[in-house]
Amino acid sequence: MHVAGHGIPADLLDALRAAGTDFFKMPIEDKEAYANDPAAGQLEGYGSKLAANESGQREWEDYLFHLVHPHHAANHARWPAHPPEYVPVTRQFGELVSGLASRLLAILSLGLGVPAPTLEHRLRLVEAAGDKVTDDDQDKEQEEELLDLLLKLKINYYPVCPQPDLAVGVEAHTDVSALSFILTNGVPGLQVKRAGRDDEGWVTARDEPGTLVVHVGDALEILSNGRYTSVLHRGLVNRVATRVSWVVFAEPPPDRVLLQPLPELLADGQEQPRFAPRTFRQHLEHKVLKKKQSEEEEAKKAPVAPNLLPALESVPKFSP
Repeated sequence: MHVAGHGIPADLLDALRAAGTDFFKMPIEDKEAYANDPAAGQLEGYGSKLAANESGQREWEDYLFHLVHPHHAANHARWPAHPPEYVPVTRQFGELVSGLASRLLAILSLGLGVPAPTLEHRLRLVEAAGDKVTDDDQDKEQEEELLDLLLKLKINYYPVCPQPDLAVGVEAHTDVSALSFILTNGVPGLQVKRAGRDDEGWVTARDEPGTLVVHVGDALEILSNGRYTSVLHRGLVNRVATRVSWVVFAEPPPDRVLLQPLPELLADGQEQPRFAPRTFRQHLEHKVLKKKQSEEEEAKKAPVAPNLLPALESVPKFSP
């Protein structure tokens, strides 16, 4: 869905776009100073993908990923020092998206027929775990720190691709988050799958100036017992223009919030639970394992798309 009236100033969005784009225009050695290391469990930072998906297409993407809110919990070593505008505009953006997430969760709660605070409370530690804040100031501060939803920013940078039919920016997936907020540079490429349709059911999202695209993710689908459906989507690359998107994932703390259908929706046998209880980390690990098993099965059936790498390697990918 497109969300207007979100309260984020247009000049801030423009500054965010400029700062993020300028980071990817820096020399590769400067960007690699912020490199991530997924093999070592360091997911935050700068990274690049060039791997085959299940359909034999190549992923074609650079990205920057880090926690953006709450600010005190962020690893600021993963935040680029250049351009100098990056840190202040990104921090302000994260704070405003946090407030927007609260407002949308309240509206979505009312849509389920439950009180406005319900969904956000179930996504936060103290409400979900039933913990009580103590009178000790230090303990209280720690509890309040854990109350925050975690907002993680991923900037996807899709360079011009000579053969977009043989590549994909990000393969089809649903987000594990509760909500995802998407801003773009205006170049089309985000596609959403219509429910119950075949491969012809992909629809390209319109560019609506001044709006943010918001997706429901897996965590909210679980809490709503499937009434709200996690959005299947993908990102395409472009033959003539570089595409950039800024995505903020609003997630619960990974280990101490139990995701399960709201009891209010199951009362008096109204519905049967469609999802077994699990923490956010358990859901993520299960999803990654399931994807890996699927990829291994597909790899046995079909070869990687031929003759793609020579064409892609002819493009100056990292320094546009």
